[in-house]
Amino acid sequence: MGDQHNFTSGHIGKQLVIFSGPIMLTNLLQVSYQFIDSMWVGNLLGGNALGAVAVASTVIFTLLSFIIGLNNATLTVLSQQKGKDDQQGLRRYLNAFVVVLLFLSAGLGLLGFLLAERVLLMLGTPDAMMPGAKSYLQINSMGILFLMGYNFIGTVMRALGDSKTPLRFVVAAVLLNAVLDPIFIYIFNLGIDGAAYATVVAQGASFLYGMYFVLRKNLAPFSIPSFPSKQEVGVILHLGIPSGLQMAVISAGVAAIMSVVTAFGEDVVAGFSAAQRLDSVLMLPPMALATAVNSMAGQNIGVKNWDRVHKIARYGLIYTITIMLVVALLLVLFGEYGIKLFVQEEAPVSFGGEYLRIVAFFYPFLGINFILNGIVRASGAMYQVLVLNIISFWVLRYPLTALFSRLLGDSGIAVGMGVSFVISSVVASLYYKYGKWNTKQLFEK
Repeated sequence: MGDQHNFTSGHIGKQLVIFSGPIMLTNLLQVSYQFIDSMWVGNLLGGNALGAVAVASTVIFTLLSFIIGLNNATLTVLSQQKGKDDQQGLRRYLNAFVVVLLFLSAGLGLLGFLLAERVLLMLGTPDAMMPGAKSYLQINSMGILFLMGYNFIGTVMRALGDSKTPLRFVVAAVLLNAVLDPIFIYIFNLGIDGAAYATVVAQGASFLYGMYFVLRKNLAPFSIPSFPSKQEVGVILHLGIPSGLQMAVISAGVAAIMSVVTAFGEDVVAGFSAAQRLDSVLMLPPMALATAVNSMAGQNIGVKNWDRVHKIARYGLIYTITIMLVVALLLVLFGEYGIKLFVQEEAPVSFGGEYLRIVAFFYPFLGINFILNGIVRASGAMYQVLVLNIISFWVLRYPLTALFSRLLGDSGIAVGMGVSFVISSVVASLYYKYGKWNTKQLFEK
């Protein structure tokens, strides 16, 4: 059954490093889709085109958010079934998730295609960026099923304790994307559209390869899809709806912050977009650790080993705070060089560098949020994590970013973001310590 692990015993610190490492690399490779697209578009088509891709990418993340949220529910349900060693439960819930995700991805892809221009107008997309942003968004919406598919396969494998197999599928997709980007953008002269087509084709190929590999090796108990029972759908929706809404709250919050940024004009949009591309790489360690603690804690919650769950949380916090302090130091010293990977114009580089220097030492607080939310999510307390994310983005991050940008100008964007990281980490810590998340019971006996 592949390189799968039982996390209910053994050295937690070592397991967390070994398990989270491939997740981090997998996430890095996934981010490199947009990273590679942005480098081609920003350097060879200019800052305006880079801004168009960045605004469209914000909406794509919003479209995907509900599916990503359901994947979080997948990780929680399947890891608890794995911890209990319930093979029949694994098979039944895996089938149920497949059916639900197929319907949702088709619906969201259609909505993304039809409503592209309307949503981009709501975000205040500059007129010069609108045609490229709309086209990029529509093409990616057509490929949502592929992106959902190979991400789902990876989530299933991680729930079973295997973080190495998903690397195969992502490596294949990234290599294909890197080859297709210059061909579609320049040889076929498709511009921004070429970057979108390259990504969709690469993700489709990766999905098909992933399904073939997992089925041939019998790595997970997939079966021909059949209609799930009312109880299985009930558990999935009970977890999936608030989990999907968590991601929707996050992505809509990101989109709202982008609307604050667009008010400062094209140079700030381009500089902020470049900084966000770097940010997507810098957040990989805490995100990988959060996914790892979710799976590890989920298996232990399945057998009610609460002492081990809290030890997993402690190791996760120590690792993420240490890593993010190192990242912060590197950003202060070399952040502007990172911005220049994506855009060369002086004004966007200046804004992007200043943004990173201000926000750098607030990143460890964001890491605390990732870890504690991952632990709470593993128990199935999805509505509670939803409330924490609403507070984080809509009570704190968006209002503070808007407030400080009015008080301090464009530099206030970074100040508002940073202050919100600190306050939301305090809220998450208080809930982890005093909340009732550890009383959650997912499955009826």
